[in-house]
Amino acid sequence: MKPSIETLRFRDTEALRLNGPRGASAVISLLGGQVLSWITPDGRERLFLSDKAVFDGSVAIRGGIPVCWPQFAALGDLPKHGFVRTRPWQVAAERCGDDYALLTLAIEDDEATRALWPHAFRLELTLMLEDDRIDLELSVSNTGEAPFRFTGALHTYLRVTQVEDVALEGLYGHHYRDAANGDKVVRDSGTAVMVDAEIDRVYRDVKRPQLLQAGNLSLGIQSQDFPDVVVWNPW
Repeated sequence: MKPSIETLRFRDTEALRLNGPRGASAVISLLGGQVLSWITPDGRERLFLSDKAVFDGSVAIRGGIPVCWPQFAALGDLPKHGFVRTRPWQVAAERCGDDYALLTLAIEDDEATRALWPHAFRLELTLMLEDDRIDLELSVSNTGEAPFRFTGALHTYLRVTQVEDVALEGLYGHHYRDAANGDKVVRDSGTAVMVDAEIDRVYRDVKRPQLLQAGNLSLGIQSQDFPDVVVWNPW
């Protein structure tokens, strides 16, 4: 199959589907610039999207890969996780090669965003789909005169069959802030993070990749320029 990009209605929202080699696909919504689906060549959906997700912009879409910006969580005066995940984005660029499909969406400040946060900006999210992997790149440009600070995250919801079977490797020895335990700072001493209770952790200064094992599923996770790793489950 030759890689391609097409528009479609997905759960009654305007979206684009990237079709990769050997049947891989990814769907990204123009609402929030949010990846909603990633299917690998084996036909397996790798992202969780809630059946109760709302697609009218009144609340954030629950699932997929929300873009949290310019604020992560409630760590500031803005709405939780910022405002771009409920705003419309535009297509900025797209292209396909022999073994990949690539799409860039963008959002800029407007009257509504400046009422919440008085800064000029341009935010771009680039999604590249290859055979058995996706790459996401978030680019922030200050288009005004005044400097600004921001926090952000690509809040990925990964689909697993049984959460108790999950083992996340690669975080041994790192300190994390445990929001499920009064924000205590703890050093991870286990060989893998297991999910047998509520987890809401921010691991600091993580430089090595992670490996998610869940039954017969194996998924590698790697990031650059995002020094923290959030591990959370909707327990």
